[in-house]
Amino acid sequence: MSRIQQAQRGFAAIAAIFLVVILAALGGFMLTFSNTQQLTSAQDIQGSRAYWAARAGLEFGIGTVVATSACPILPTPSPTTLSTTFDGGFSVTVTCSRADYTEASATRSIYQFTSVASNGAAVGSIGYIERSLSASMER
Repeated sequence: MSRIQQAQRGFAAIAAIFLVVILAALGGFMLTFSNTQQLTSAQDIQGSRAYWAARAGLEFGIGTVVATSACPILPTPSPTTLSTTFDGGFSVTVTCSRADYTEASATRSIYQFTSVASNGAAVGSIGYIERSLSASMER
C-alpha cells in the first residue's frame, strides 16, 4: 500500500494549479466581456445623442423655411449649409437645396434637407459616431 500512496503524492498540487489557471482564464474572459459590454452601451448612448442632434438640425432647417420661405443662412444659391456644434460635442451640418417647378400656373418649391451629426473622433476609429437624417417639403 505504501507504493500506491507514494505514486499519488503531488496530484492535489497539480489539480489545484490547474484549477487556479482555469479560474484565472475565466476571470480574464469575464473582464473582457464586461469591458466590451460597457463600450457598446456607451456607443449606443452616443448614437442616440447624435440622432437627436441631427434631428434638431433638420427641424431648424424646416422651421427656417416655414418662417422665411428660404433655405437657412443664405437664400441663394442652393444648396446652403449651416454648421454648428451642440452640447455633447456633436457638430451638425444642415444642407438645404431648393428646386422650383410650375404646375397649372402656380410656382411650387421643393426643399430637400440633409442633417448630419458627428462627434469629433476620426472616421474609422472605435469612438466615431455619425447619424444622418433627410427630409423634403413642398411649399
